[in-house]
Amino acid sequence: MVETSPVGRFQLQQQRLELKRWVPAFLSSHKTLFTVLWIAAFGSVFLWQQNIVGAGFSIFGKAGPGRPMPKMRPFAFNLTDFGGVGDGITVNTAAFERAVLAISKFGKRGGAQLNVPSGKWLTAPFNLTGHMTLFLAEDAEILGIEDEKQWPLMPPLPSYGYGREHHGPRYGSLIHGQNLKDVVITGHNGTINGQGQSWWKKYRQKLLNHTRGPLVQIMWSSDIVISNITLRDSPFWTFHPYDCKNVTVRNVTILAPVFEAPNTDGIDPDSCEDVVIEDCYISVGDDAIAIKSGWDQYGIAYGRPSRNILIRNLIVRSMVSAGVSIGSEMSGGVSNVTVENLLVWSSRRAVRIKTAAGRGGYVKHITYRNLTFDNARVGIVIKTDYNEHPDDDFDRKALPILEDISFTGIHGQGVRVPVRIHGSEDIPVRNVTFRDMSVGITYKKKHIFQCAFVEGRVIGTIFPAPCENLDRYDEEERLVRRSASQNVTDIDYDI
Repeated sequence: MVETSPVGRFQLQQQRLELKRWVPAFLSSHKTLFTVLWIAAFGSVFLWQQNIVGAGFSIFGKAGPGRPMPKMRPFAFNLTDFGGVGDGITVNTAAFERAVLAISKFGKRGGAQLNVPSGKWLTAPFNLTGHMTLFLAEDAEILGIEDEKQWPLMPPLPSYGYGREHHGPRYGSLIHGQNLKDVVITGHNGTINGQGQSWWKKYRQKLLNHTRGPLVQIMWSSDIVISNITLRDSPFWTFHPYDCKNVTVRNVTILAPVFEAPNTDGIDPDSCEDVVIEDCYISVGDDAIAIKSGWDQYGIAYGRPSRNILIRNLIVRSMVSAGVSIGSEMSGGVSNVTVENLLVWSSRRAVRIKTAAGRGGYVKHITYRNLTFDNARVGIVIKTDYNEHPDDDFDRKALPILEDISFTGIHGQGVRVPVRIHGSEDIPVRNVTFRDMSVGITYKKKHIFQCAFVEGRVIGTIFPAPCENLDRYDEEERLVRRSASQNVTDIDYDI
């Protein structure tokens, strides 16, 4: 067992206090964000090319050398107490399992903490227990074993039918938990590394017979905190909370190659409620964040929405997908989502809502506020024909509802198409509001604010000029001109 470190705890609290004061003011200026963008980009690429494995990249700084691990539970253990060897060669699965079993006995006494010291700790997947803190020291790196035969198979998720990539069982996650309460994964910016390169290669070569597993997946649980760590190179989605309540992700760096790392979403809250994601840097090979709630008839039957989600103070990058997405698997419904103080840089799309006939469900009461786009091909996307389905038995009459979506304080530069809202006659987009928007564009074609089957309003003057589908109001929200063209289609995917 290890001793308490009041100094370490005090320093951690001080850092968090300073961060809470500093981040909102810092992110409120999009000009300042452009400056930090290039610092972040250069630093990330430099660290990656120098092959500093496990150090990751964090815009929030790194713990000083030799910081003692604070004691955050009444009881604390080191992985070495259970036979762990951090040489990058020894397989530590049994050590993790013995440690978790020991910690499970302290649940009624306030739980216990498992410290992972500096080193490289190779392991197959293992499960967490309730009332547990997993603490990764500086330069500690948990490495996922690359042999997929060592990854257990699990039943497909009930809201996804027979499987996400393949019918039948799916691979479990490297770090997994089910039906838990009060779980913390934190540290001094230690790293959990899925070593996904072999998985991505086998996926592209169609050599896998089961859906790949996430890096960290917590299911049917509550009071989950992920903070002050780096997650990287997941085989599939990186952090996947499924049907959970009270989830917090704070001060986390998530990395994967921006190309040829398929489906390495950063954070995917799935049928979750009361979620906060803040103060993170995410650069991955798919959506940085994707809010989900089940797939077609299976998600409709499961019936668990994602709701009450706050995403703020993030810098994200996605060269192949979007910075923050809702859907396309949203059949249980998504509501009461706020995305604010977000910088999306060097990305294919900035923010996106995607759905299709057959999904059912709804996306409503969504607020985007203080967004900055820097070199994004498309800024805002709402797409209603994302026709990817689990099988042919979906209900083509199950039409999603999209309504009450607002965009305020949208700024940026180097954007090709600032807005593309592609509703349809069957799936119109209703009650969309734009206010305080000024986005520098790279394409001078007239129709770059694209709309189809959308109704809503523009308050005040925005740039570029909005589509004809929207009503116009002045700054005092007095009606200036009512649109008679909500169903006009002005979508051009060639731009």
